[in-house]
Amino acid sequence: MTRTKRGYVAQRRRTKSGSFVSSFRGAHSRLTRTITEQEIRSLFSAHRDRNNQKRNFRRLWITRINAAIREKVLSYSYSKLIHDLYKRQLLFNRKILAQITIASRNCFSIISNEIRKEVEYTGIIVNRVARRMNSGKGEWKLLGENMLK
Repeated sequence: MTRTKRGYVAQRRRTKSGSFVSSFRGAHSRLTRTITEQEIRSLFSAHRDRNNQKRNFRRLWITRINAAIREKVLSYSYSKLIHDLYKRQLLFNRKILAQITIASRNCFSIISNEIRKEVEYTGIIVNRVARRMNSGKGEWKLLGENMLK
């Protein structure tokens, strides 16, 4: 039987694809099947690790913020700060807060002190109004809101 030369289809099928070929060593850069397997695996790992990187950076920011808060005030923590931020409806990103702590601790301590004072102050007023009211059903809310403004 005579030997047939395969056409361009087989040659195209066997061309080493992708930009990964030069970065791999051994069979992963020479054999067609292992090249495709390695490319699929590397793309999967890249996708997974992008999400892990976001997760790790968020953990780092939270750790930095918590360390900066506990340095100044003993009974205050990260969770209380975030709770007070949401109460005050302030839009501070965790990344921004972490950058502020690194750049200037004084600025961060001023921000956290102001947030704590305002939240404690509003809580004291509402508690005093609630104690004065006998019924405590719905009137104390209106009275508390008027006193806050």
